[in-house]
Amino acid sequence: MRKELVVASSVIVLFFILLAISSSIKEPEIIPTSDKQTASQQSFVPNTVMINLPAVDSQGNGVVAKLKVQAISGEGRVLTNIDNILFWVDTQYSIRVAETVAKNITGADLSKVDLIYTIEADASVIEGGSAGAALTIATIAVLKNKTLPSDVMITGTINPDGTIGPVGGIFAKAKASKDVGAKLFLVPEGQGSQINYIPERTCEQIGPVTFCTTKYKPQKLDISKDIGIEVKEVSNINDALKYFID
Repeated sequence: MRKELVVASSVIVLFFILLAISSSIKEPEIIPTSDKQTASQQSFVPNTVMINLPAVDSQGNGVVAKLKVQAISGEGRVLTNIDNILFWVDTQYSIRVAETVAKNITGADLSKVDLIYTIEADASVIEGGSAGAALTIATIAVLKNKTLPSDVMITGTINPDGTIGPVGGIFAKAKASKDVGAKLFLVPEGQGSQINYIPERTCEQIGPVTFCTTKYKPQKLDISKDIGIEVKEVSNINDALKYFID
């Protein structure tokens, strides 16, 4: 009889121990799907950034186009609105590379963000690829919710590794940049000066025949000195960002 009482007591004690343990265990909290956002998504703020694009038209004259980049809530799309741009395939490729480089630099999650690129120009602008560096700068700025100074302009292609490649028409672009109020013009490394070849024609009379020859004399142009705008060379986007974003 005493043995049975001990067993019964043990069972009762065990029951209350298990009851206490079960009551202390909390059921897992169910988090709504809308709250399961990454840090980058939570910090995303719809934004618009403007930047000037130095370019050359079909006659080789310097012109300035307007670029607007908008970041809005969306589905990870890249949308373009480009008018009067020759070689627009080059421009769209540059936009894609600019988005990739900007995403790598900022670490932003763009799966729920749409980027809208609008380029406006008064003339048919050539060399769409030369806008790559500016496209990247503007994309980084819109993702970081920064504004860009209007007195700094840049030309250069953009490569997937973030390096800035050479372009043509530097002299004409620098002049156009100064004409719209830019004080600093960023160019690809090695393009701070330009070599022009000046034709020199000489003629010699030999009997009844005049023989003429044309030689081309190289002339080095210092863009900063000859145009009157400060020029700095940059090799990659991180170098260029120092002049655009504090």
